Amino acid sequence: MTNASVKSERAAEAVAQHLESLILEGSLRPDERLLPERELAERLNVSRSTLRDGLKILEERGLLTSAGGRGSRVAALGQAAITDPLIAMLVRHAEAADDYLEFRGIVESAAAGLAAERATEVELARIRDCLGRMDRAHARADTKEEAEADAELHLLIYEASHNLTLLQIMQALAGVLRSDVIQNRSRLFAVPAIRELLRQQHRAIAEAILARDAEAARQAACEHIRYLRQASREIREAEARLDLSLRRLNGGGAGTRAAGAKAAPAAEG
Repeated sequence: MTNASVKSERAAEAVAQHLESLILEGSLRPDERLLPERELAERLNVSRSTLRDGLKILEERGLLTSAGGRGSRVAALGQAAITDPLIAMLVRHAEAADDYLEFRGIVESAAAGLAAERATEVELARIRDCLGRMDRAHARADTKEEAEADAELHLLIYEASHNLTLLQIMQALAGVLRSDVIQNRSRLFAVPAIRELLRQQHRAIAEAILARDAEAARQAACEHIRYLRQASREIREAEARLDLSLRRLNGGGAGTRAAGAKAAPAAEG
């Protein structure tokens, strides 16, 4: 191996390590497209061939995917493989949904406390802006936009915690988080008092972080998830009671009452 090839390999590895660091710290996010090859090579002050070699290293590590002539993207790090079956399981099994909320209570309390201690001014500004977006959506009764801001606020808190393990795990579970938030809100927002309480809980978490009060941030996050778990249980129990009453009404779908109910429209004709 010549000195030139050794230097080329070292340069490509340096490119790969630099981009890998950006991915791990969250500066490059899952599914984000990288800059065009020419521009990225200029930014990194390397040749295009060296850049290609560095990108190939990251592809082999599973951190980048090639989009053919459309450049490279940050890999989703198995998000679909994790989130799709997990979301389906959470929908089917109440105990799994409660376990997921228990998990969120543990990690979000820790993340909120760390964010209060470690967040940069830029991250605090993003949290403040997201909170404002949530309040505006709340005032317009735009539940979809408010749910998106809700999920985004939680992910911003994970970023501000500056714990790479927490951030990577929750980014991988971002689909679950958004699904969980939206599904809960569609039910909880039916009650105006609950909707307002959720807004106040998010504001308490964010304001504690903005005030750099780690203990208050941890307590507010813990209380928020504790309330979600309790409210979710009550919703499931109410739905189970309704389902039981409907089954009794039509004979469980197998008795003569159900058959008569299905035959009635034809008889009217």
